[in-house]
Amino acid sequence: MLKSTHLQKNKNVCINFSSFRKAFQNIFTLCFSLLIVSVDCYSADNNSLENKTEIKYGYPDQSIFIATVNGKEQPTTPMLSVAKELFERANLLWKPTAYPAKRLFRNFKNGETNFSILVRASSLLESSIFSKKPVYSTNLNIYYIGDKPPISTKEDLVGASIVTIRGYSYGSLGKFIRNPKNSIINEVTNTHSSAFRMLELGRVDYLLDYASAAEDIISKNSISQLQSNTISKLNIFLVLSKSYPNADEVMTRLETIIESIDINKIINKSGTN
Repeated sequence: MLKSTHLQKNKNVCINFSSFRKAFQNIFTLCFSLLIVSVDCYSADNNSLENKTEIKYGYPDQSIFIATVNGKEQPTTPMLSVAKELFERANLLWKPTAYPAKRLFRNFKNGETNFSILVRASSLLESSIFSKKPVYSTNLNIYYIGDKPPISTKEDLVGASIVTIRGYSYGSLGKFIRNPKNSIINEVTNTHSSAFRMLELGRVDYLLDYASAAEDIISKNSISQLQSNTISKLNIFLVLSKSYPNADEVMTRLETIIESIDINKIINKSGTN
């Protein structure tokens, strides 16, 4: 009798354990399934949000590169090709529009533009996120011919004549050049090529231009005894408006993608540099 009771207890324990194990497995399977569904839904929602929120890419109509004009009368530069590659890899809808520099900066504040590739401008720090690293760099150079005195500081330009290109501010150096107190004759022209032509003809002593654009002119036109000095370095960054949905996460994603893109290869392929 005792033996039978003991066996019955063992049988009940086995049944209870088996039931507990089955119940645990069912609960685990249910939780795991819910987790997978949640992740899928989150991913779908994120992709849907990103794809529905268009990137409004504004870029300067006067670039640090030689620009061409497309069929829509919009200037086309190598950075436009870089942006195209970036957004295609990120699977983001985007629309590019060129603006004069001042209007482009205003657009970031009123929401008409939410992305660009620009210098780290202090006026945009409050409203925008900048990539941690520059995506491209170029030099701002002073070009001259023959035995003209080399220019190493802005003060060396006092009393000289120089040609600059319309549409560029040139930062603090531009303000120094335009200040009447410094007695600098500033000839302004519309294109990079016309600026080099003026220098070659001896109409000015010096030319101020970005190497990224000037190298294209120099490679196609041999200018005897042409020399240059670097005045400063210009870095450009990805810039995303803080008002863009999930701006921090999107910028992190764009930074990861841009590091895998060979920007110099795209620039060379564009044929504008």
